[in-house]
Amino acid sequence: MQAYYSDQFVLPLPEGHRFPMAKYALLRERAGTDPGIRLLPAPAASDGELALAHEPRYVTAVAEGLLSAAEQREIGFPWSPRMAERARRSVGATIAAARAALEEGVAANLAGGTHHAYAGKGSGYCVFNDVAVAARLMQAEAHRRARRLLRVAVIDLDVHQGNGTAAIFKDDDTVFTLSLHGARNFPFRKEASDLDVELPDGCSDEAYLQALDRALEALWSRHGDRPPGLAFYLAGADPHENDRLGRLKLTAQGMAERDRRVLDACRQRGVPVALSMAGGYGHDLARMVEIQFRTLQLAQRSWAAWQASMGRDASRAPAA
Repeated sequence: MQAYYSDQFVLPLPEGHRFPMAKYALLRERAGTDPGIRLLPAPAASDGELALAHEPRYVTAVAEGLLSAAEQREIGFPWSPRMAERARRSVGATIAAARAALEEGVAANLAGGTHHAYAGKGSGYCVFNDVAVAARLMQAEAHRRARRLLRVAVIDLDVHQGNGTAAIFKDDDTVFTLSLHGARNFPFRKEASDLDVELPDGCSDEAYLQALDRALEALWSRHGDRPPGLAFYLAGADPHENDRLGRLKLTAQGMAERDRRVLDACRQRGVPVALSMAGGYGHDLARMVEIQFRTLQLAQRSWAAWQASMGRDASRAPAA
C-alpha cells in the first residue's frame, strides 16, 4: 500500500505549543517497520490545484506570507515558508493517495485531514483543506479522462466536526459529507454536513460503533445501487480515551474496530479509499502513534484484499 509523508517540513512552533508536530516523523518511522507499506514523499500541490477549493486571494496570502495576525491566530500556526510548504505537501499527499486509491483500492496520507479549513480561511491547525482539493481534482480528472461524473463520499471520524469541508461542499450534491463527532467539542459553531452524528462526552465503544453502523447505512442508502466512486476516510486518533482534546472514551480495540468497519464496508461495495490520519492529541505520544499505525495496518490489509480481488500479487510492490 502506498503511503505519503511530509514530516520533513517541521514548523518552527513556540515552546509549549500543544500541536504534536513530532508525531508525524514517529508515525513514518513506525510505518517503515511494515513491509506492506510503501512510503513515498508527498508532492506539493500547485496554486491551480489549491484554487479548486480555495479562494485565490487566500492561496496567495499563504504562499507569500500575507496572512494577517488574526488569520494566523485562527489557524493556530505562525506563518513561515515551512508552514506554507508543509500545507502544500499535506494536500499533495492526499491528492497522490487519492490517485493511488483509484488504481489500487486503498492508499494513505500520513498526515492530512485538515477539515477545518474553509475556502477563504484556515482554522484549527488547518491551512488548506486537503480532502476538498483532492476531491475536486479527482472529479476533474475523471471527467477529462472518461467524461464521467465521480461521486465522492467523505467519511470524517475525527472527533471534531469537519466544518470547513461541510461548508465547501454545502451546495454540491456530487460530494456526500458524513461527520461523526463530539457534540460539545470544537468547532463550537458547527456547519451542516450531509449527515452529522453528534456524540455525547464520554461516549464509549459500543455506543460509538452503533452510531457508526447507522451512519454508514445511511450513506449507502442515500446512494441507492450506485455507491460513490471514491471515499476519503479521515481516521482521527482523537476519539481515543486518552486524547487531551477528544472527550470521548473509545479504547484502542474500539478504534481498530471503527477502522475495520469503514474499510470493510467500502471494499465490499467496491469503493476505493484515500485515508488521512487527521487529528490526535494524546497525552502519551507513543500510544497515539500506535493507534494510527494500527489504522495503517488495517488499511494495508484492505489494500491486499483489493489486490486479490483484482487478481494481483499483493506481495510484489510496484517499482518506484
